[in-house]
Amino acid sequence: MPGSQTPQDWSGATVADIVDPSRPVTYGVVQPGPRQESGIPIIRGQDYSSGAVRTDGLYLVHRSIAAAYRRSSVVEGDLLLSIVGYVGLAAQVPASLAGANLTQTTARIAVRGGFEARYFLHFFRGEDFRREVSRYTKGSAQPGLNLADVEKFRLVHPPLPEQRQIAAILDTLDEAIRRTEQVIEKLKQIKQGLLHDLLTRGIDDNGELRVPPDEAPHLYKDSPLGRIPRGWEVELLDDVAIRGSGHTPSKSVPSYWNGGIKWVSLADSKRLDRVYIYETDKRISDLGIANSSAVKHPAGTVILSRDAGVGKSAILASEMAVSQHFMAWHCGDRLYNLWLYYWLQYNKRRFESIAFGSTIQTIGLPFFKSLRVAVPRYVEQATMANTLTCVEKRAGEEASQLAKLGTLKLGLMDDLLTG
Repeated sequence: MPGSQTPQDWSGATVADIVDPSRPVTYGVVQPGPRQESGIPIIRGQDYSSGAVRTDGLYLVHRSIAAAYRRSSVVEGDLLLSIVGYVGLAAQVPASLAGANLTQTTARIAVRGGFEARYFLHFFRGEDFRREVSRYTKGSAQPGLNLADVEKFRLVHPPLPEQRQIAAILDTLDEAIRRTEQVIEKLKQIKQGLLHDLLTRGIDDNGELRVPPDEAPHLYKDSPLGRIPRGWEVELLDDVAIRGSGHTPSKSVPSYWNGGIKWVSLADSKRLDRVYIYETDKRISDLGIANSSAVKHPAGTVILSRDAGVGKSAILASEMAVSQHFMAWHCGDRLYNLWLYYWLQYNKRRFESIAFGSTIQTIGLPFFKSLRVAVPRYVEQATMANTLTCVEKRAGEEASQLAKLGTLKLGLMDDLLTG
């Protein structure tokens, strides 16, 4: 019911109050079964785990089966609420899925005339509604809701014109978020394509991507690593960069910890694969350095995780130490650190595939001692790396914008859906 802070023209209701009485809250009983080439789509909770109902790859059942359960079929605009598994997820049926049916994991909520379904879709995604879901959810192994409880869920709503205004504002934000996510995904694809092209074909003297080997075989040569551009040389990574590692100071000595030296460990896994690493979860002291095999690596050092999170890499943005779970390379005048970072990124799946161990996957030191790399001219490395950095920077800007939009939406939802 409306709280003390709710505007006087807002009303309290339950889900049962807003549902079309001719189409009460229900769920489907159709089981997906084997995929069929044609038939009636069946919507499951996982089919709208992203917030929107997917329209491709859905299970299909024969029309005669769906007809037997027509009572739980959906029309455009119906709201869906996951009641088993993905409990509390909400979505709205798009026009393309009108006539689809449901499995028993999803409840249909057909909002009646006089209410704006999009308003309640956003309300279902708000904190107040989540608390209602938690309040009625039962079971631990397989949490779930029953329809009688769903009908009791408490709602608040303004008059219809205001419902529509609130829905329009939040819809606009959702669209901005969706478009930003699409841009980020496109930039990821561009980066992967560039990684492959640049690190296998390189840049010619005109700053253009080299013609592929099958179109201009004379521009390439055979090597222990396969076909590479002429002018590139295969080298041991140890011959073009100084390899180092790190250590963990004794955790039983408090004075070794919480000092002024940033120390990269497996706890920083989420900070890797973003070109530079700026902060670390833990810090060690000079005393910790002096009494362990840990060393300070200078800014610009390229690091690679060889244990859990195998293949993740980064460049140190400032002087830092690392744990024994990382390899570190100081690049000289033959190897550009940004280029090495992107080369490691390109070979990430290779590193993942050779890791071994049942408890913690790891790559042994002998592998890195014999690791070979095709080395372009330094200026070519820089050109390629800077091209990739531009894409990375744009992706970072879009990710920052996405985070701002998400924060803005949460704040607006808190304000708009409570009056």
